[in-house]
Amino acid sequence: MARLADYFVLVAFGPHPRGSGEGQGQILQRFPEKDWEDNPFPQGIELFCQPSGWQLCPERNPPTFFVAVLTDINSERHYCACLTFWEPVDPTQEVVCTEDATEREEDADEGGQAWLSPTAPANPGQLFAPKTLVLVSRLDHAEVFRNSLGLIYAIHVEGLNVCLENVIGNLLTCTVPLAGGSQRTISLGAGDRQVIQTPLVDSLPVSRCSVALLFRQLGITNVLSLFCAALTEHKVLFLSRSYQRLADACRGLLALLFPLRYSFTYVPILPAQLLEVLSTPTPFIIGVNAAFQAETQELLDVIVADLDGGTVTVPECVHIPSLPEPLQSQTHNVLSMVLDPELELADLAFPPPTTTASSLKMQDKELRAVFLRLFAQLLQGYRWCLHIVRIHPEPVIRFHKAAFLGQRGLVEDDFLMKVLEGMAFAGFVSERGVPYRPTDLFDELVAHEVARMRADENHPQRVLRHVQELAEQLYKNENPYPAVAMHKVQRPGEASHLRRTPRPFPRLDEGTIQWIVDQAAAKMQGAPPAVKAERKTTVPSGPPMTAILERCSGPHINSARRLEVVRNCISYVFEGKMLEAKKLLPAVLRALKGRAARRCLAQELHLHVQQNRAVLDHQQFDFVVRMMNCCLQDCTSLDEHGIAAALLPLVTAFCRKLSPGVTQFAYSCVQEHVVWSTPQFWEAMFYGDVQTHIRALYLEPSDDQVSPSQEVGEAQSQDDERSALDVASEQRRLWPTLSREKQQELVQKEESTVFSQAIHYANRMSYLLLPLDSSKSRLLRERAGLGDLESASNSLVTNSMAGSVAESYDTESGFEDAETCDVAGAVVRFINRFVDKVCTESGVTSDHLKGLHVMVPDIVQMHIETLEAVHRESKRLPPIQKPKLLRPRLLPGEECVLDGLRVYLLPDGREEGVGGSGGGPALLPAEGAVFLTTYRVIFTGMPTDPLVGEQVVVRSFPVATLTKEKRISVQTPVDQLLQDGLQLRSCTFQLLKMAFDEEVGSDSAELFRKQLHKLRYPPDIRGTFAFTLGTALTSGRPARAAKDKGPSLRALSRNLVKNAKKTIGRQYVTRKKYNPPGWEHRGQPSPEDQEDEISVSEELEPSTLTPSSALKPSDRMTMSSLVERACCRDYQRLGLGTLSSSLSRAKSEPFRISPVNRMYAICRSYPGLLIVPQSIQDNALQRVSRCYRQNRFPVVCWRSGRSKAVLLRSGGLHGKGVVGLFKAQNAPSPGQAQADSSSLEQEKYLQAVVSSMPRCADSSGRNTLSGFSSAHMGSHGKWSSVRASGRSSGLGADVGSRLAGRDLLSTPQTNGAPPDPGFLRPQRAALYIIGDKAQLKGVRPDPLQQWELVPIEVFEARQVKASFKKLLKACVPGCPTVESSPASFLRSLEESEWLIQIHKLLQISVLVVELLDSGSSVLVSLEDGWDITTQVVSLVQLLSDPFYRTLEGFRLLVEKEWLSFGHRFSHRGAHTPAGQSSGFTPVFLQFLDCVHQVHLQFPMEFEFSQFYLKFLGYHHASRRFRTFLLDSDYERIELGLLYEEKGERKGQLACRSLWEYADRLSKKTPVFYNYTYAPEDTEVLRPYSNVSNLKVWDYYTEETLAEGPPYDWELAQGPPEPPEEERPDGGALQSRRRVVWPCYDSRPRVQPDAISRLLEELQRLETELGRPPERWKDTWDRVKAVQRLEGRPDGRGTPSSLLVSTVPHHRRSLGVYLQEGPVGSTLSLSLDSDQSSGSTTSSSRQAARRSTSTLYSQFQTAESENRSYEGTLYKKGAFMKPWKARWFVLDKTKHQLRYYDHRVDTECKGVIDLAEVEAVAPGTPTMGAPKTVDEKAFFDVKTTRRVYNFCAQDVPSAQQWVDRIQSCLSDA
Repeated sequence: MARLADYFVLVAFGPHPRGSGEGQGQILQRFPEKDWEDNPFPQGIELFCQPSGWQLCPERNPPTFFVAVLTDINSERHYCACLTFWEPVDPTQEVVCTEDATEREEDADEGGQAWLSPTAPANPGQLFAPKTLVLVSRLDHAEVFRNSLGLIYAIHVEGLNVCLENVIGNLLTCTVPLAGGSQRTISLGAGDRQVIQTPLVDSLPVSRCSVALLFRQLGITNVLSLFCAALTEHKVLFLSRSYQRLADACRGLLALLFPLRYSFTYVPILPAQLLEVLSTPTPFIIGVNAAFQAETQELLDVIVADLDGGTVTVPECVHIPSLPEPLQSQTHNVLSMVLDPELELADLAFPPPTTTASSLKMQDKELRAVFLRLFAQLLQGYRWCLHIVRIHPEPVIRFHKAAFLGQRGLVEDDFLMKVLEGMAFAGFVSERGVPYRPTDLFDELVAHEVARMRADENHPQRVLRHVQELAEQLYKNENPYPAVAMHKVQRPGEASHLRRTPRPFPRLDEGTIQWIVDQAAAKMQGAPPAVKAERKTTVPSGPPMTAILERCSGPHINSARRLEVVRNCISYVFEGKMLEAKKLLPAVLRALKGRAARRCLAQELHLHVQQNRAVLDHQQFDFVVRMMNCCLQDCTSLDEHGIAAALLPLVTAFCRKLSPGVTQFAYSCVQEHVVWSTPQFWEAMFYGDVQTHIRALYLEPSDDQVSPSQEVGEAQSQDDERSALDVASEQRRLWPTLSREKQQELVQKEESTVFSQAIHYANRMSYLLLPLDSSKSRLLRERAGLGDLESASNSLVTNSMAGSVAESYDTESGFEDAETCDVAGAVVRFINRFVDKVCTESGVTSDHLKGLHVMVPDIVQMHIETLEAVHRESKRLPPIQKPKLLRPRLLPGEECVLDGLRVYLLPDGREEGVGGSGGGPALLPAEGAVFLTTYRVIFTGMPTDPLVGEQVVVRSFPVATLTKEKRISVQTPVDQLLQDGLQLRSCTFQLLKMAFDEEVGSDSAELFRKQLHKLRYPPDIRGTFAFTLGTALTSGRPARAAKDKGPSLRALSRNLVKNAKKTIGRQYVTRKKYNPPGWEHRGQPSPEDQEDEISVSEELEPSTLTPSSALKPSDRMTMSSLVERACCRDYQRLGLGTLSSSLSRAKSEPFRISPVNRMYAICRSYPGLLIVPQSIQDNALQRVSRCYRQNRFPVVCWRSGRSKAVLLRSGGLHGKGVVGLFKAQNAPSPGQAQADSSSLEQEKYLQAVVSSMPRCADSSGRNTLSGFSSAHMGSHGKWSSVRASGRSSGLGADVGSRLAGRDLLSTPQTNGAPPDPGFLRPQRAALYIIGDKAQLKGVRPDPLQQWELVPIEVFEARQVKASFKKLLKACVPGCPTVESSPASFLRSLEESEWLIQIHKLLQISVLVVELLDSGSSVLVSLEDGWDITTQVVSLVQLLSDPFYRTLEGFRLLVEKEWLSFGHRFSHRGAHTPAGQSSGFTPVFLQFLDCVHQVHLQFPMEFEFSQFYLKFLGYHHASRRFRTFLLDSDYERIELGLLYEEKGERKGQLACRSLWEYADRLSKKTPVFYNYTYAPEDTEVLRPYSNVSNLKVWDYYTEETLAEGPPYDWELAQGPPEPPEEERPDGGALQSRRRVVWPCYDSRPRVQPDAISRLLEELQRLETELGRPPERWKDTWDRVKAVQRLEGRPDGRGTPSSLLVSTVPHHRRSLGVYLQEGPVGSTLSLSLDSDQSSGSTTSSSRQAARRSTSTLYSQFQTAESENRSYEGTLYKKGAFMKPWKARWFVLDKTKHQLRYYDHRVDTECKGVIDLAEVEAVAPGTPTMGAPKTVDEKAFFDVKTTRRVYNFCAQDVPSAQQWVDRIQSCLSDA
């Protein structure tokens, strides 16, 4: 029996002692007055009576009731039932309050009334003070408490004639039964009667309706997440306006956690004064009134559940693991069936009559039943993982967590891992692990119902039935006598609280109550003590555990075949059939990735051990050790699957004799695994062995002694079936019946069993922790456990006594041996800690423990001595023969920096072809060496798998492309030893994951890293391979030549830079003028923008602006160099003017070439010559440039030949640019005037661009596209895809209304295809400015302006970098993925967002192409103007102009837009230490990927092949050539790079320019040429840009391990195969079939396409005939010419040729056409389209001309040409160039005049197309002409482009030339 109530307390309002505005609670009376001995009075009760604080109130509130819970220091809970009512304040008390109080305002409390502070102005009679009756009890009978306190209140209010003292006395002396389902009727002596029922089983919680209410308030998902949060020890806070609700919610959550008990802070109602408790670091479940919600806002790690609002807020930093699937979804479904039974029937056509939902109490039990089932499923089989360590005197039980997780298949499950590590589960094990105790519903469920639950999984109705059965049992437990509910308690009348009570609550008479209590106490003393009768039984264990979800482990599902392989291999080893075993070994090592195979290996090895020992020979020993290592390498540190545990007895059993008396055991070769240094593993092993021995102790006949050799798995007697828990249960049952001596004896036996095992384990641990070679202590310390053991113990139980003993013994044993000392010390400490922990937990006596501490150092020292002999002898064994190192092939000029370090190349997660799921040989892992050269990191080696054969594996990448290097620790594939490794990732999509061989010392590895780093980030760009290449050969030559020949180009470069610096410097000095922002200030607006009042033109020297005559000689040299640059050649081709015409200012041209930037003074990152509107003066450009970032003002870079629209590029605007201009709608204030001058210049500049266009806006008022209604913006419209803002969102929504001027009738295009070219309406702006949305925010286009802004959202460089990183990870994962399915690759590809960025670029480019095509000019003005701007501008030109789709044109495009316009290759490629922090940002590679996408869609439009793009992609980052080094022309001039190629000719040795290398290569092989090239001359390409139309570039994924990347052509040519006659084996001829391996061979080389094959064949035949072979290009051109001649119309249609121009655009993009002819349909490959020149219109004639010039491009030879007339002529170079003698060839067939450097030169230097010649006239000698020649020998040839000046040797030959050219012209 127990007291119903311990204390009755009366608490009233009292003033606050410190005079703050709030009152405080005062205990008026408490009964009994002295504390009970067994239960002291709880402190702080007055805080909990009024949790929101004690305040007066202006009206009388109804009484309130709630139950607060207090927890004392012994974790006992006290239930405080509080009934509060209000009484009028007597004036004296009020006055005191008023004087003391300061002003204070309070929020509404739970009743929602406005509380007033005591100082509130009110009549004295109107304030009411709270008074609380409190009942304190250790029992939880809330209803009884409510009735009892209600009765006392009713007696007081109603004035009943009952003595309050008697009622309270009876209440305090009332006793109730504890448990067991009894009931008791009580009466308090006021005519009342109450029935108290106790639950049947005490351990099951009583929840009443609280769980059902919790679900009703928060919903299923929220309650589930709270449940998981509480289980995984997070902080949970409930908020509500009702205290009763808070208490219920907390009670409900605790009921759900059963059978686990919550052991942290639990405060269902927290008073306001204690709110700081919420910032405690420990987990809690707390309830707080919603009025204090604001105070809970800043709690960062608390999960807040708002009961009134039904929400649960989880902070960002908190991760709540969810239940493991499928349990999560199953639980969710069952809960919804219980809570909403109608959901299942909602869709039925004929629903059954409505079923009545269960009552709230019943629903509550059903919900609890669901969670009870959930725990039974989660913890099923937990008793099989209990280790019983001691049975007497008290059971000691440990739980084997790792085995439980492993066998359930939940090793990776975050949720279960956290639950098992939590305090609640530790309590569960100690409480429920006991084998002999009372059982409850959960024990039955987990033991007997698991099979039923598994069977019911897919039958919801059966699950529901089970839930209802369990609910019945839970309900019965709470309400054992449901019929009896006859409470009879007096209640106060309605609204009784509003009646004026005659008096306040009376002061009770202490004496009376104390007397009643004493009387009852005296009676109790006489009564016998109440003993709780408990029925103890053996707890059932239930069926052994099964995996929660049968997971198949990918490719390692262990079929019987694999296990058979393992068994066969082991039997071969022990039978001595070593060759057979060697063949099987690779397959065995692969099979051992699976769990079953590892178990099988352990079992098979056990069979070969007799009497704990198996002596093997050397080869057998090696095989066994390798298989063991392979098994252990996949074990995690906790050994979930017991593999390490099974191998532990074996590693001390297998051994080999090294010499007489020296034996080496297997443990010395398998130490390098993390599992051995994990204390938890050793503890679990120790407890498992102790359990086995203790079980044996009680199973054996008593006279027999325990044999210490008894290991797991030995045969035993017939009572073998009884588990250790059964034995323990039996022993616990018998314990009380044993005599004292017998008990002592058993305790002693158990203790000594544990002690002997501890000694045994100290030995075992020293075997596995002491390395064979003590110099390897480094490895030992780095291994997981030992490193941090020095600082932290792994156990919760710490024993200070044992610890200190360990210290002292450790120091006494001090070995002086310097080498071993630190290893030995670490191992001794590790073993001592282990011994301390397990012995204190298992109750070993302190004497024994001391003895152990003395023994451990001796055991370790002894073992070290034996190991020394073993180590010495093992060194004498003949070393294993290692393969010879293969030397890599190097480029000319490439030198080895570090010779080969032996390494293993490991698989990196992407080789499907390397023995992966796709089959094929396992090329990796390979054994070989890594070499570091000045240019590359190279691995060469051979596969370790002997079945693969002698294939050489090569993987390499340029040092410059290294993006990430990290140290790793990996197992070597052969010996399975843990070795240091290195993982190198490169931006060319190569990954070297290497493990260093054991012979490579750590210092060599470190040296390799340092050298690699030095080469990757040379301090100066001159240190890169492109510069150092060949310097060794030329360094001996003195640099004298420069002085001899006047101003050399080097000197000129220096001069130029000096001038530029001078100009810049002078600007800086003069009157604080503008200067270009330094590199570190890029991206910030220059400060001078604000204070510009002097025009810049004053300070520029006059010479800067004068025409050529006034230029200084050095300037002229500069100019001539600039004119030769790519830009200038292209501007001339586009008809944008030549420099001479620009300087003489021919007014007819709208644009001119301005040399204003030739000193790079205005913009360092721009080229020297720029195209600007004719009308703009040079001196205005400087002012314009300030409005733009990096001074990159708008310049023209391309003009459409058809619509004459121009494409401009610039950097983004500074704040004061066009944007400012548009924003300033109001009149400018006086101060603004100067600041706006540059903006006005800029407006003029844009106006000049607009007016220079042929069709300027008409005067009848303009209509920009913004005038269109958005009705044209159909959801299917062209721009709808651009508008939809995805993750990297597209064009802003407002673009739609401006640009979507589409006819509603036009059909929607799928695939993001461009619509008809006419989709833009005729009313459009003359100039569109495409700018960054963020920059143009808030800009309103002004209808008076003639340009229009198109704000778009673009990604930044850092997004490109991040996306590329993810793309690298997706294509080259680095480690084998868990699921190597194509889906996982696609998922990671999508996450990288690379294709989304490609889509965005193509989309913007197609938009610009459309605008240009429709006649509007476009200015692309994004970011700094050198990344995305460059990408877009280049793509636009490529799509619009077929010239750029030729080899020459593409080169020109890259030189012009990327190199001259200052894309920061060095910065983006992180070439120097400065760029190291910013990392590799592949802007150029992204552009090449876009080109590749277009190439795929239009394969016939490009003269170059896909390989050319990959070649550029590889070498733009490789630093092999100088082409892509540095960030701008300015920097290249500074280093003297730009013009060095002119002047001296370099030898054949090294190509410094990538273009030169490509040219040379193209002459030898057609690798860069696209055979399907058949351009349509007027074709503007409009590619599809949707992500679904884009393909992953195979450059990212392809791999050729046979020779490494194929982009260094000299290296990629494999060694020639011997001809068949000379095959060494002689005999019959071999078959010519070749096996092509995925990932190994380069397929295009092994199996070239038909045309390459034929060209190769031709070359071979010519060589055999003894002719010099013809160039491939000439052969190809001849074939095409023949094909065209055959195709001439002969009246019957064109059977063998095509008129390509008639084929529609989307059909062309496939490259092969069906053609209807007279003989049905024939398929023909279109080779060229020169037929289109048959038409007569001038535009097509021009087009034909252009295609002719590309057709006969630069690959012509001198021998094979048709030469009508040839000879030497002097030719005057272009503007400011000298006269030079050249060899000229007049070719009538091709209608050209070509010239060469000399007669035998094969490389054509230039072509004059005779179709362009307008006149041939006599000429006059100019400056620099040959002196000795007659004046009449000069003649001029005038073409549409320029005038050529010639001079022959004499007058007759001049006449001859003129006649020949004239006759050619007349023939045409």
